[in-house]
Amino acid sequence: MGCIEDSANRDKLQKLLRFKSSMASGDDDYITLEEYVDRMKEWQKDIYVFPGESIKQLKESSFMDAFLDRDLEVIYLTDAIDEYFIANVREFNGHKFRDITKEGVKFSDEDDDLAKRRAKVYTDKFKPLTKFLKKLYGSDVSRVTISKRLGRAPAIVSSSEWGNSANMDRIMRAQAFAHGVSPGENMIPTGIMELNPRHPFVIRLLESLPEEEDAEVPQSVEDTAWILLDMATMSGGFPIRDSKKYASRMTRLLKSNLGIDSLDLADEIDPPEEEDEPEEPEFQMPDM
Repeated sequence: MGCIEDSANRDKLQKLLRFKSSMASGDDDYITLEEYVDRMKEWQKDIYVFPGESIKQLKESSFMDAFLDRDLEVIYLTDAIDEYFIANVREFNGHKFRDITKEGVKFSDEDDDLAKRRAKVYTDKFKPLTKFLKKLYGSDVSRVTISKRLGRAPAIVSSSEWGNSANMDRIMRAQAFAHGVSPGENMIPTGIMELNPRHPFVIRLLESLPEEEDAEVPQSVEDTAWILLDMATMSGGFPIRDSKKYASRMTRLLKSNLGIDSLDLADEIDPPEEEDEPEEPEFQMPDM
C-alpha cells in the first residue's frame, strides 16, 4: 500500500518488498526486486510477473512453458494486493512489470527478421482456421491469433494488455459474491484465443476444415473447436462461460467415443422376489 500511495518514498519502499519466484525453490525463499533485476538475461527488458491463486497452480500453468524453456525467472503474485501494486507502480528501476497472462509478451532472444517472417507464414497458413474459429466463437473471444509464446499447450486464452487478468477477474467476482451480488455471465471478460501453430491438435483442426469456405462444417469439427476453447479458457484461468453448452459438448464426445447410439435409459431391473427367511430365536441366558 505504501508503494501505491506514497509516491515520494516509492523507490525506497519497493526495495523492501519480497516475492516468491520460479527460481525461489524453498518454502521460505523469497527474492527482492533488485535480486530479480541482477539475474535478468542480457536481452531481457521487462520484469515478468504471473498473478494467480497459488504457487502450485502457477508452476503448472501453460503460461510458464516458454519461460521455463528459456530459463527466465518469473515473479509469482499470489496476494490480492499484488495486482493493484503492479497496476499502479508499473515499473522498478526502469524495467516495466509485464504480466505474462496478457498479450504483448515478446522475447528478444531470437532473430527479429526470422521471427517476423515465421509469424507471417504461420498467420497466412492458419488464416482459414482463425477466421472460422472467430466466426464460430462469436463474442466469446475478442479475437483469435497465432501465438508466438506457447510451448506444449495447443491453445490458451490470454487477457488484453490493458484489460483485467483472469486472476483480477476472480478477485472481483469473489468481492461481488461477498457483497451479495451475482456477477453473472456478462461480467466474464472476453479473452484472446492464442493458437499454437506447431501443436498436432491445431494442425489437424485446420486440415479438418472443408476446402470451400461456405461448405457445411461437421458437428464433430465444431465440437472439437469448442473443446479446444474450453481447454484454453481453463488453462488461462477463466471460468467456462456457458456450463450447459459445455456439458452438451462433452456428452456428445463421450457418446461418440463409447460408440453409443442412444442416450435412452435402460429398463429398470426387475429382481425376483426372495422368500422370507425364518427369524432366528433370541438367545436367552439360562436360569441360575
